[in-house]
Amino acid sequence: MCMKLGKNRKSGGLALCREIKPFTGVLLGLSAPAAVLLLWYTAGERGWINQAILPGLSKTIRVAGNLITDGTLWSNLAASISRVIKGFAVGAVLGVVIGTFMGLSKVFHSILQTLVGLLRPIPMVAWIPLFILWIGIDDGFKVTLIALGTFWSVLLNTIHGIRSVDPKLLEVSTALEKDRLTVIGKIILPSALPAILTGVRIGMGTAWSCVVAAEMIAASKGIGYMIMFAREMAQPAKLMVGVFTIGVIGLLIDTLILKLQKKLIRW
Repeated sequence: MCMKLGKNRKSGGLALCREIKPFTGVLLGLSAPAAVLLLWYTAGERGWINQAILPGLSKTIRVAGNLITDGTLWSNLAASISRVIKGFAVGAVLGVVIGTFMGLSKVFHSILQTLVGLLRPIPMVAWIPLFILWIGIDDGFKVTLIALGTFWSVLLNTIHGIRSVDPKLLEVSTALEKDRLTVIGKIILPSALPAILTGVRIGMGTAWSCVVAAEMIAASKGIGYMIMFAREMAQPAKLMVGVFTIGVIGLLIDTLILKLQKKLIRW
């Protein structure tokens, strides 16, 4: 949507932006990554960079092809995705449920507000030693870390969404004598859905950060493990493949969530 201010020659308003066609939008979105790749390729081919530290694009692509062909990339990616799905599902569900209760109930919010304010600023990396001590180094601790990282963003956005419902809608529901369950199901939750889905998007990004951090410290398989192993073996091209794999998968998941968001909140 575009805002208009003042006057212009056609519609009497000064357009601050203009609509972009879908194809043009795709081209514009690809322009910056293409420019970075071109610069990276040129720097590698002309020797502007030390390839022992930052490999050229051509070498990175060759290594990526080898990792795909021999199945190394797929096996590590599958392990990371499995952990992310499990931890994200647990964290998102708990975030929505507890956030809904905190948003609807002032008493419940008062009880948990101090605890949330105390625990939320603690970095996820700080929990890793404790989780290893309590749970061990198997997938349980990784899933728990991912769930905790996802939980905070979903929780806070759910609370914000519920508390930001238009008061006029609540006044109308009161005037029509709607029961509480109807108000929650028909007014509050649909109004809060955009904020909840924003929390889900942020939570997914946090989930990937958590799984990579956990796999770098205690894992025998996963993208984080592959990145750490490549660093220890002085294989920068393999390391770059792991880093870009996280970016590509994150972009695909975020795109899917955006499409889901547009369908769920068509209004």
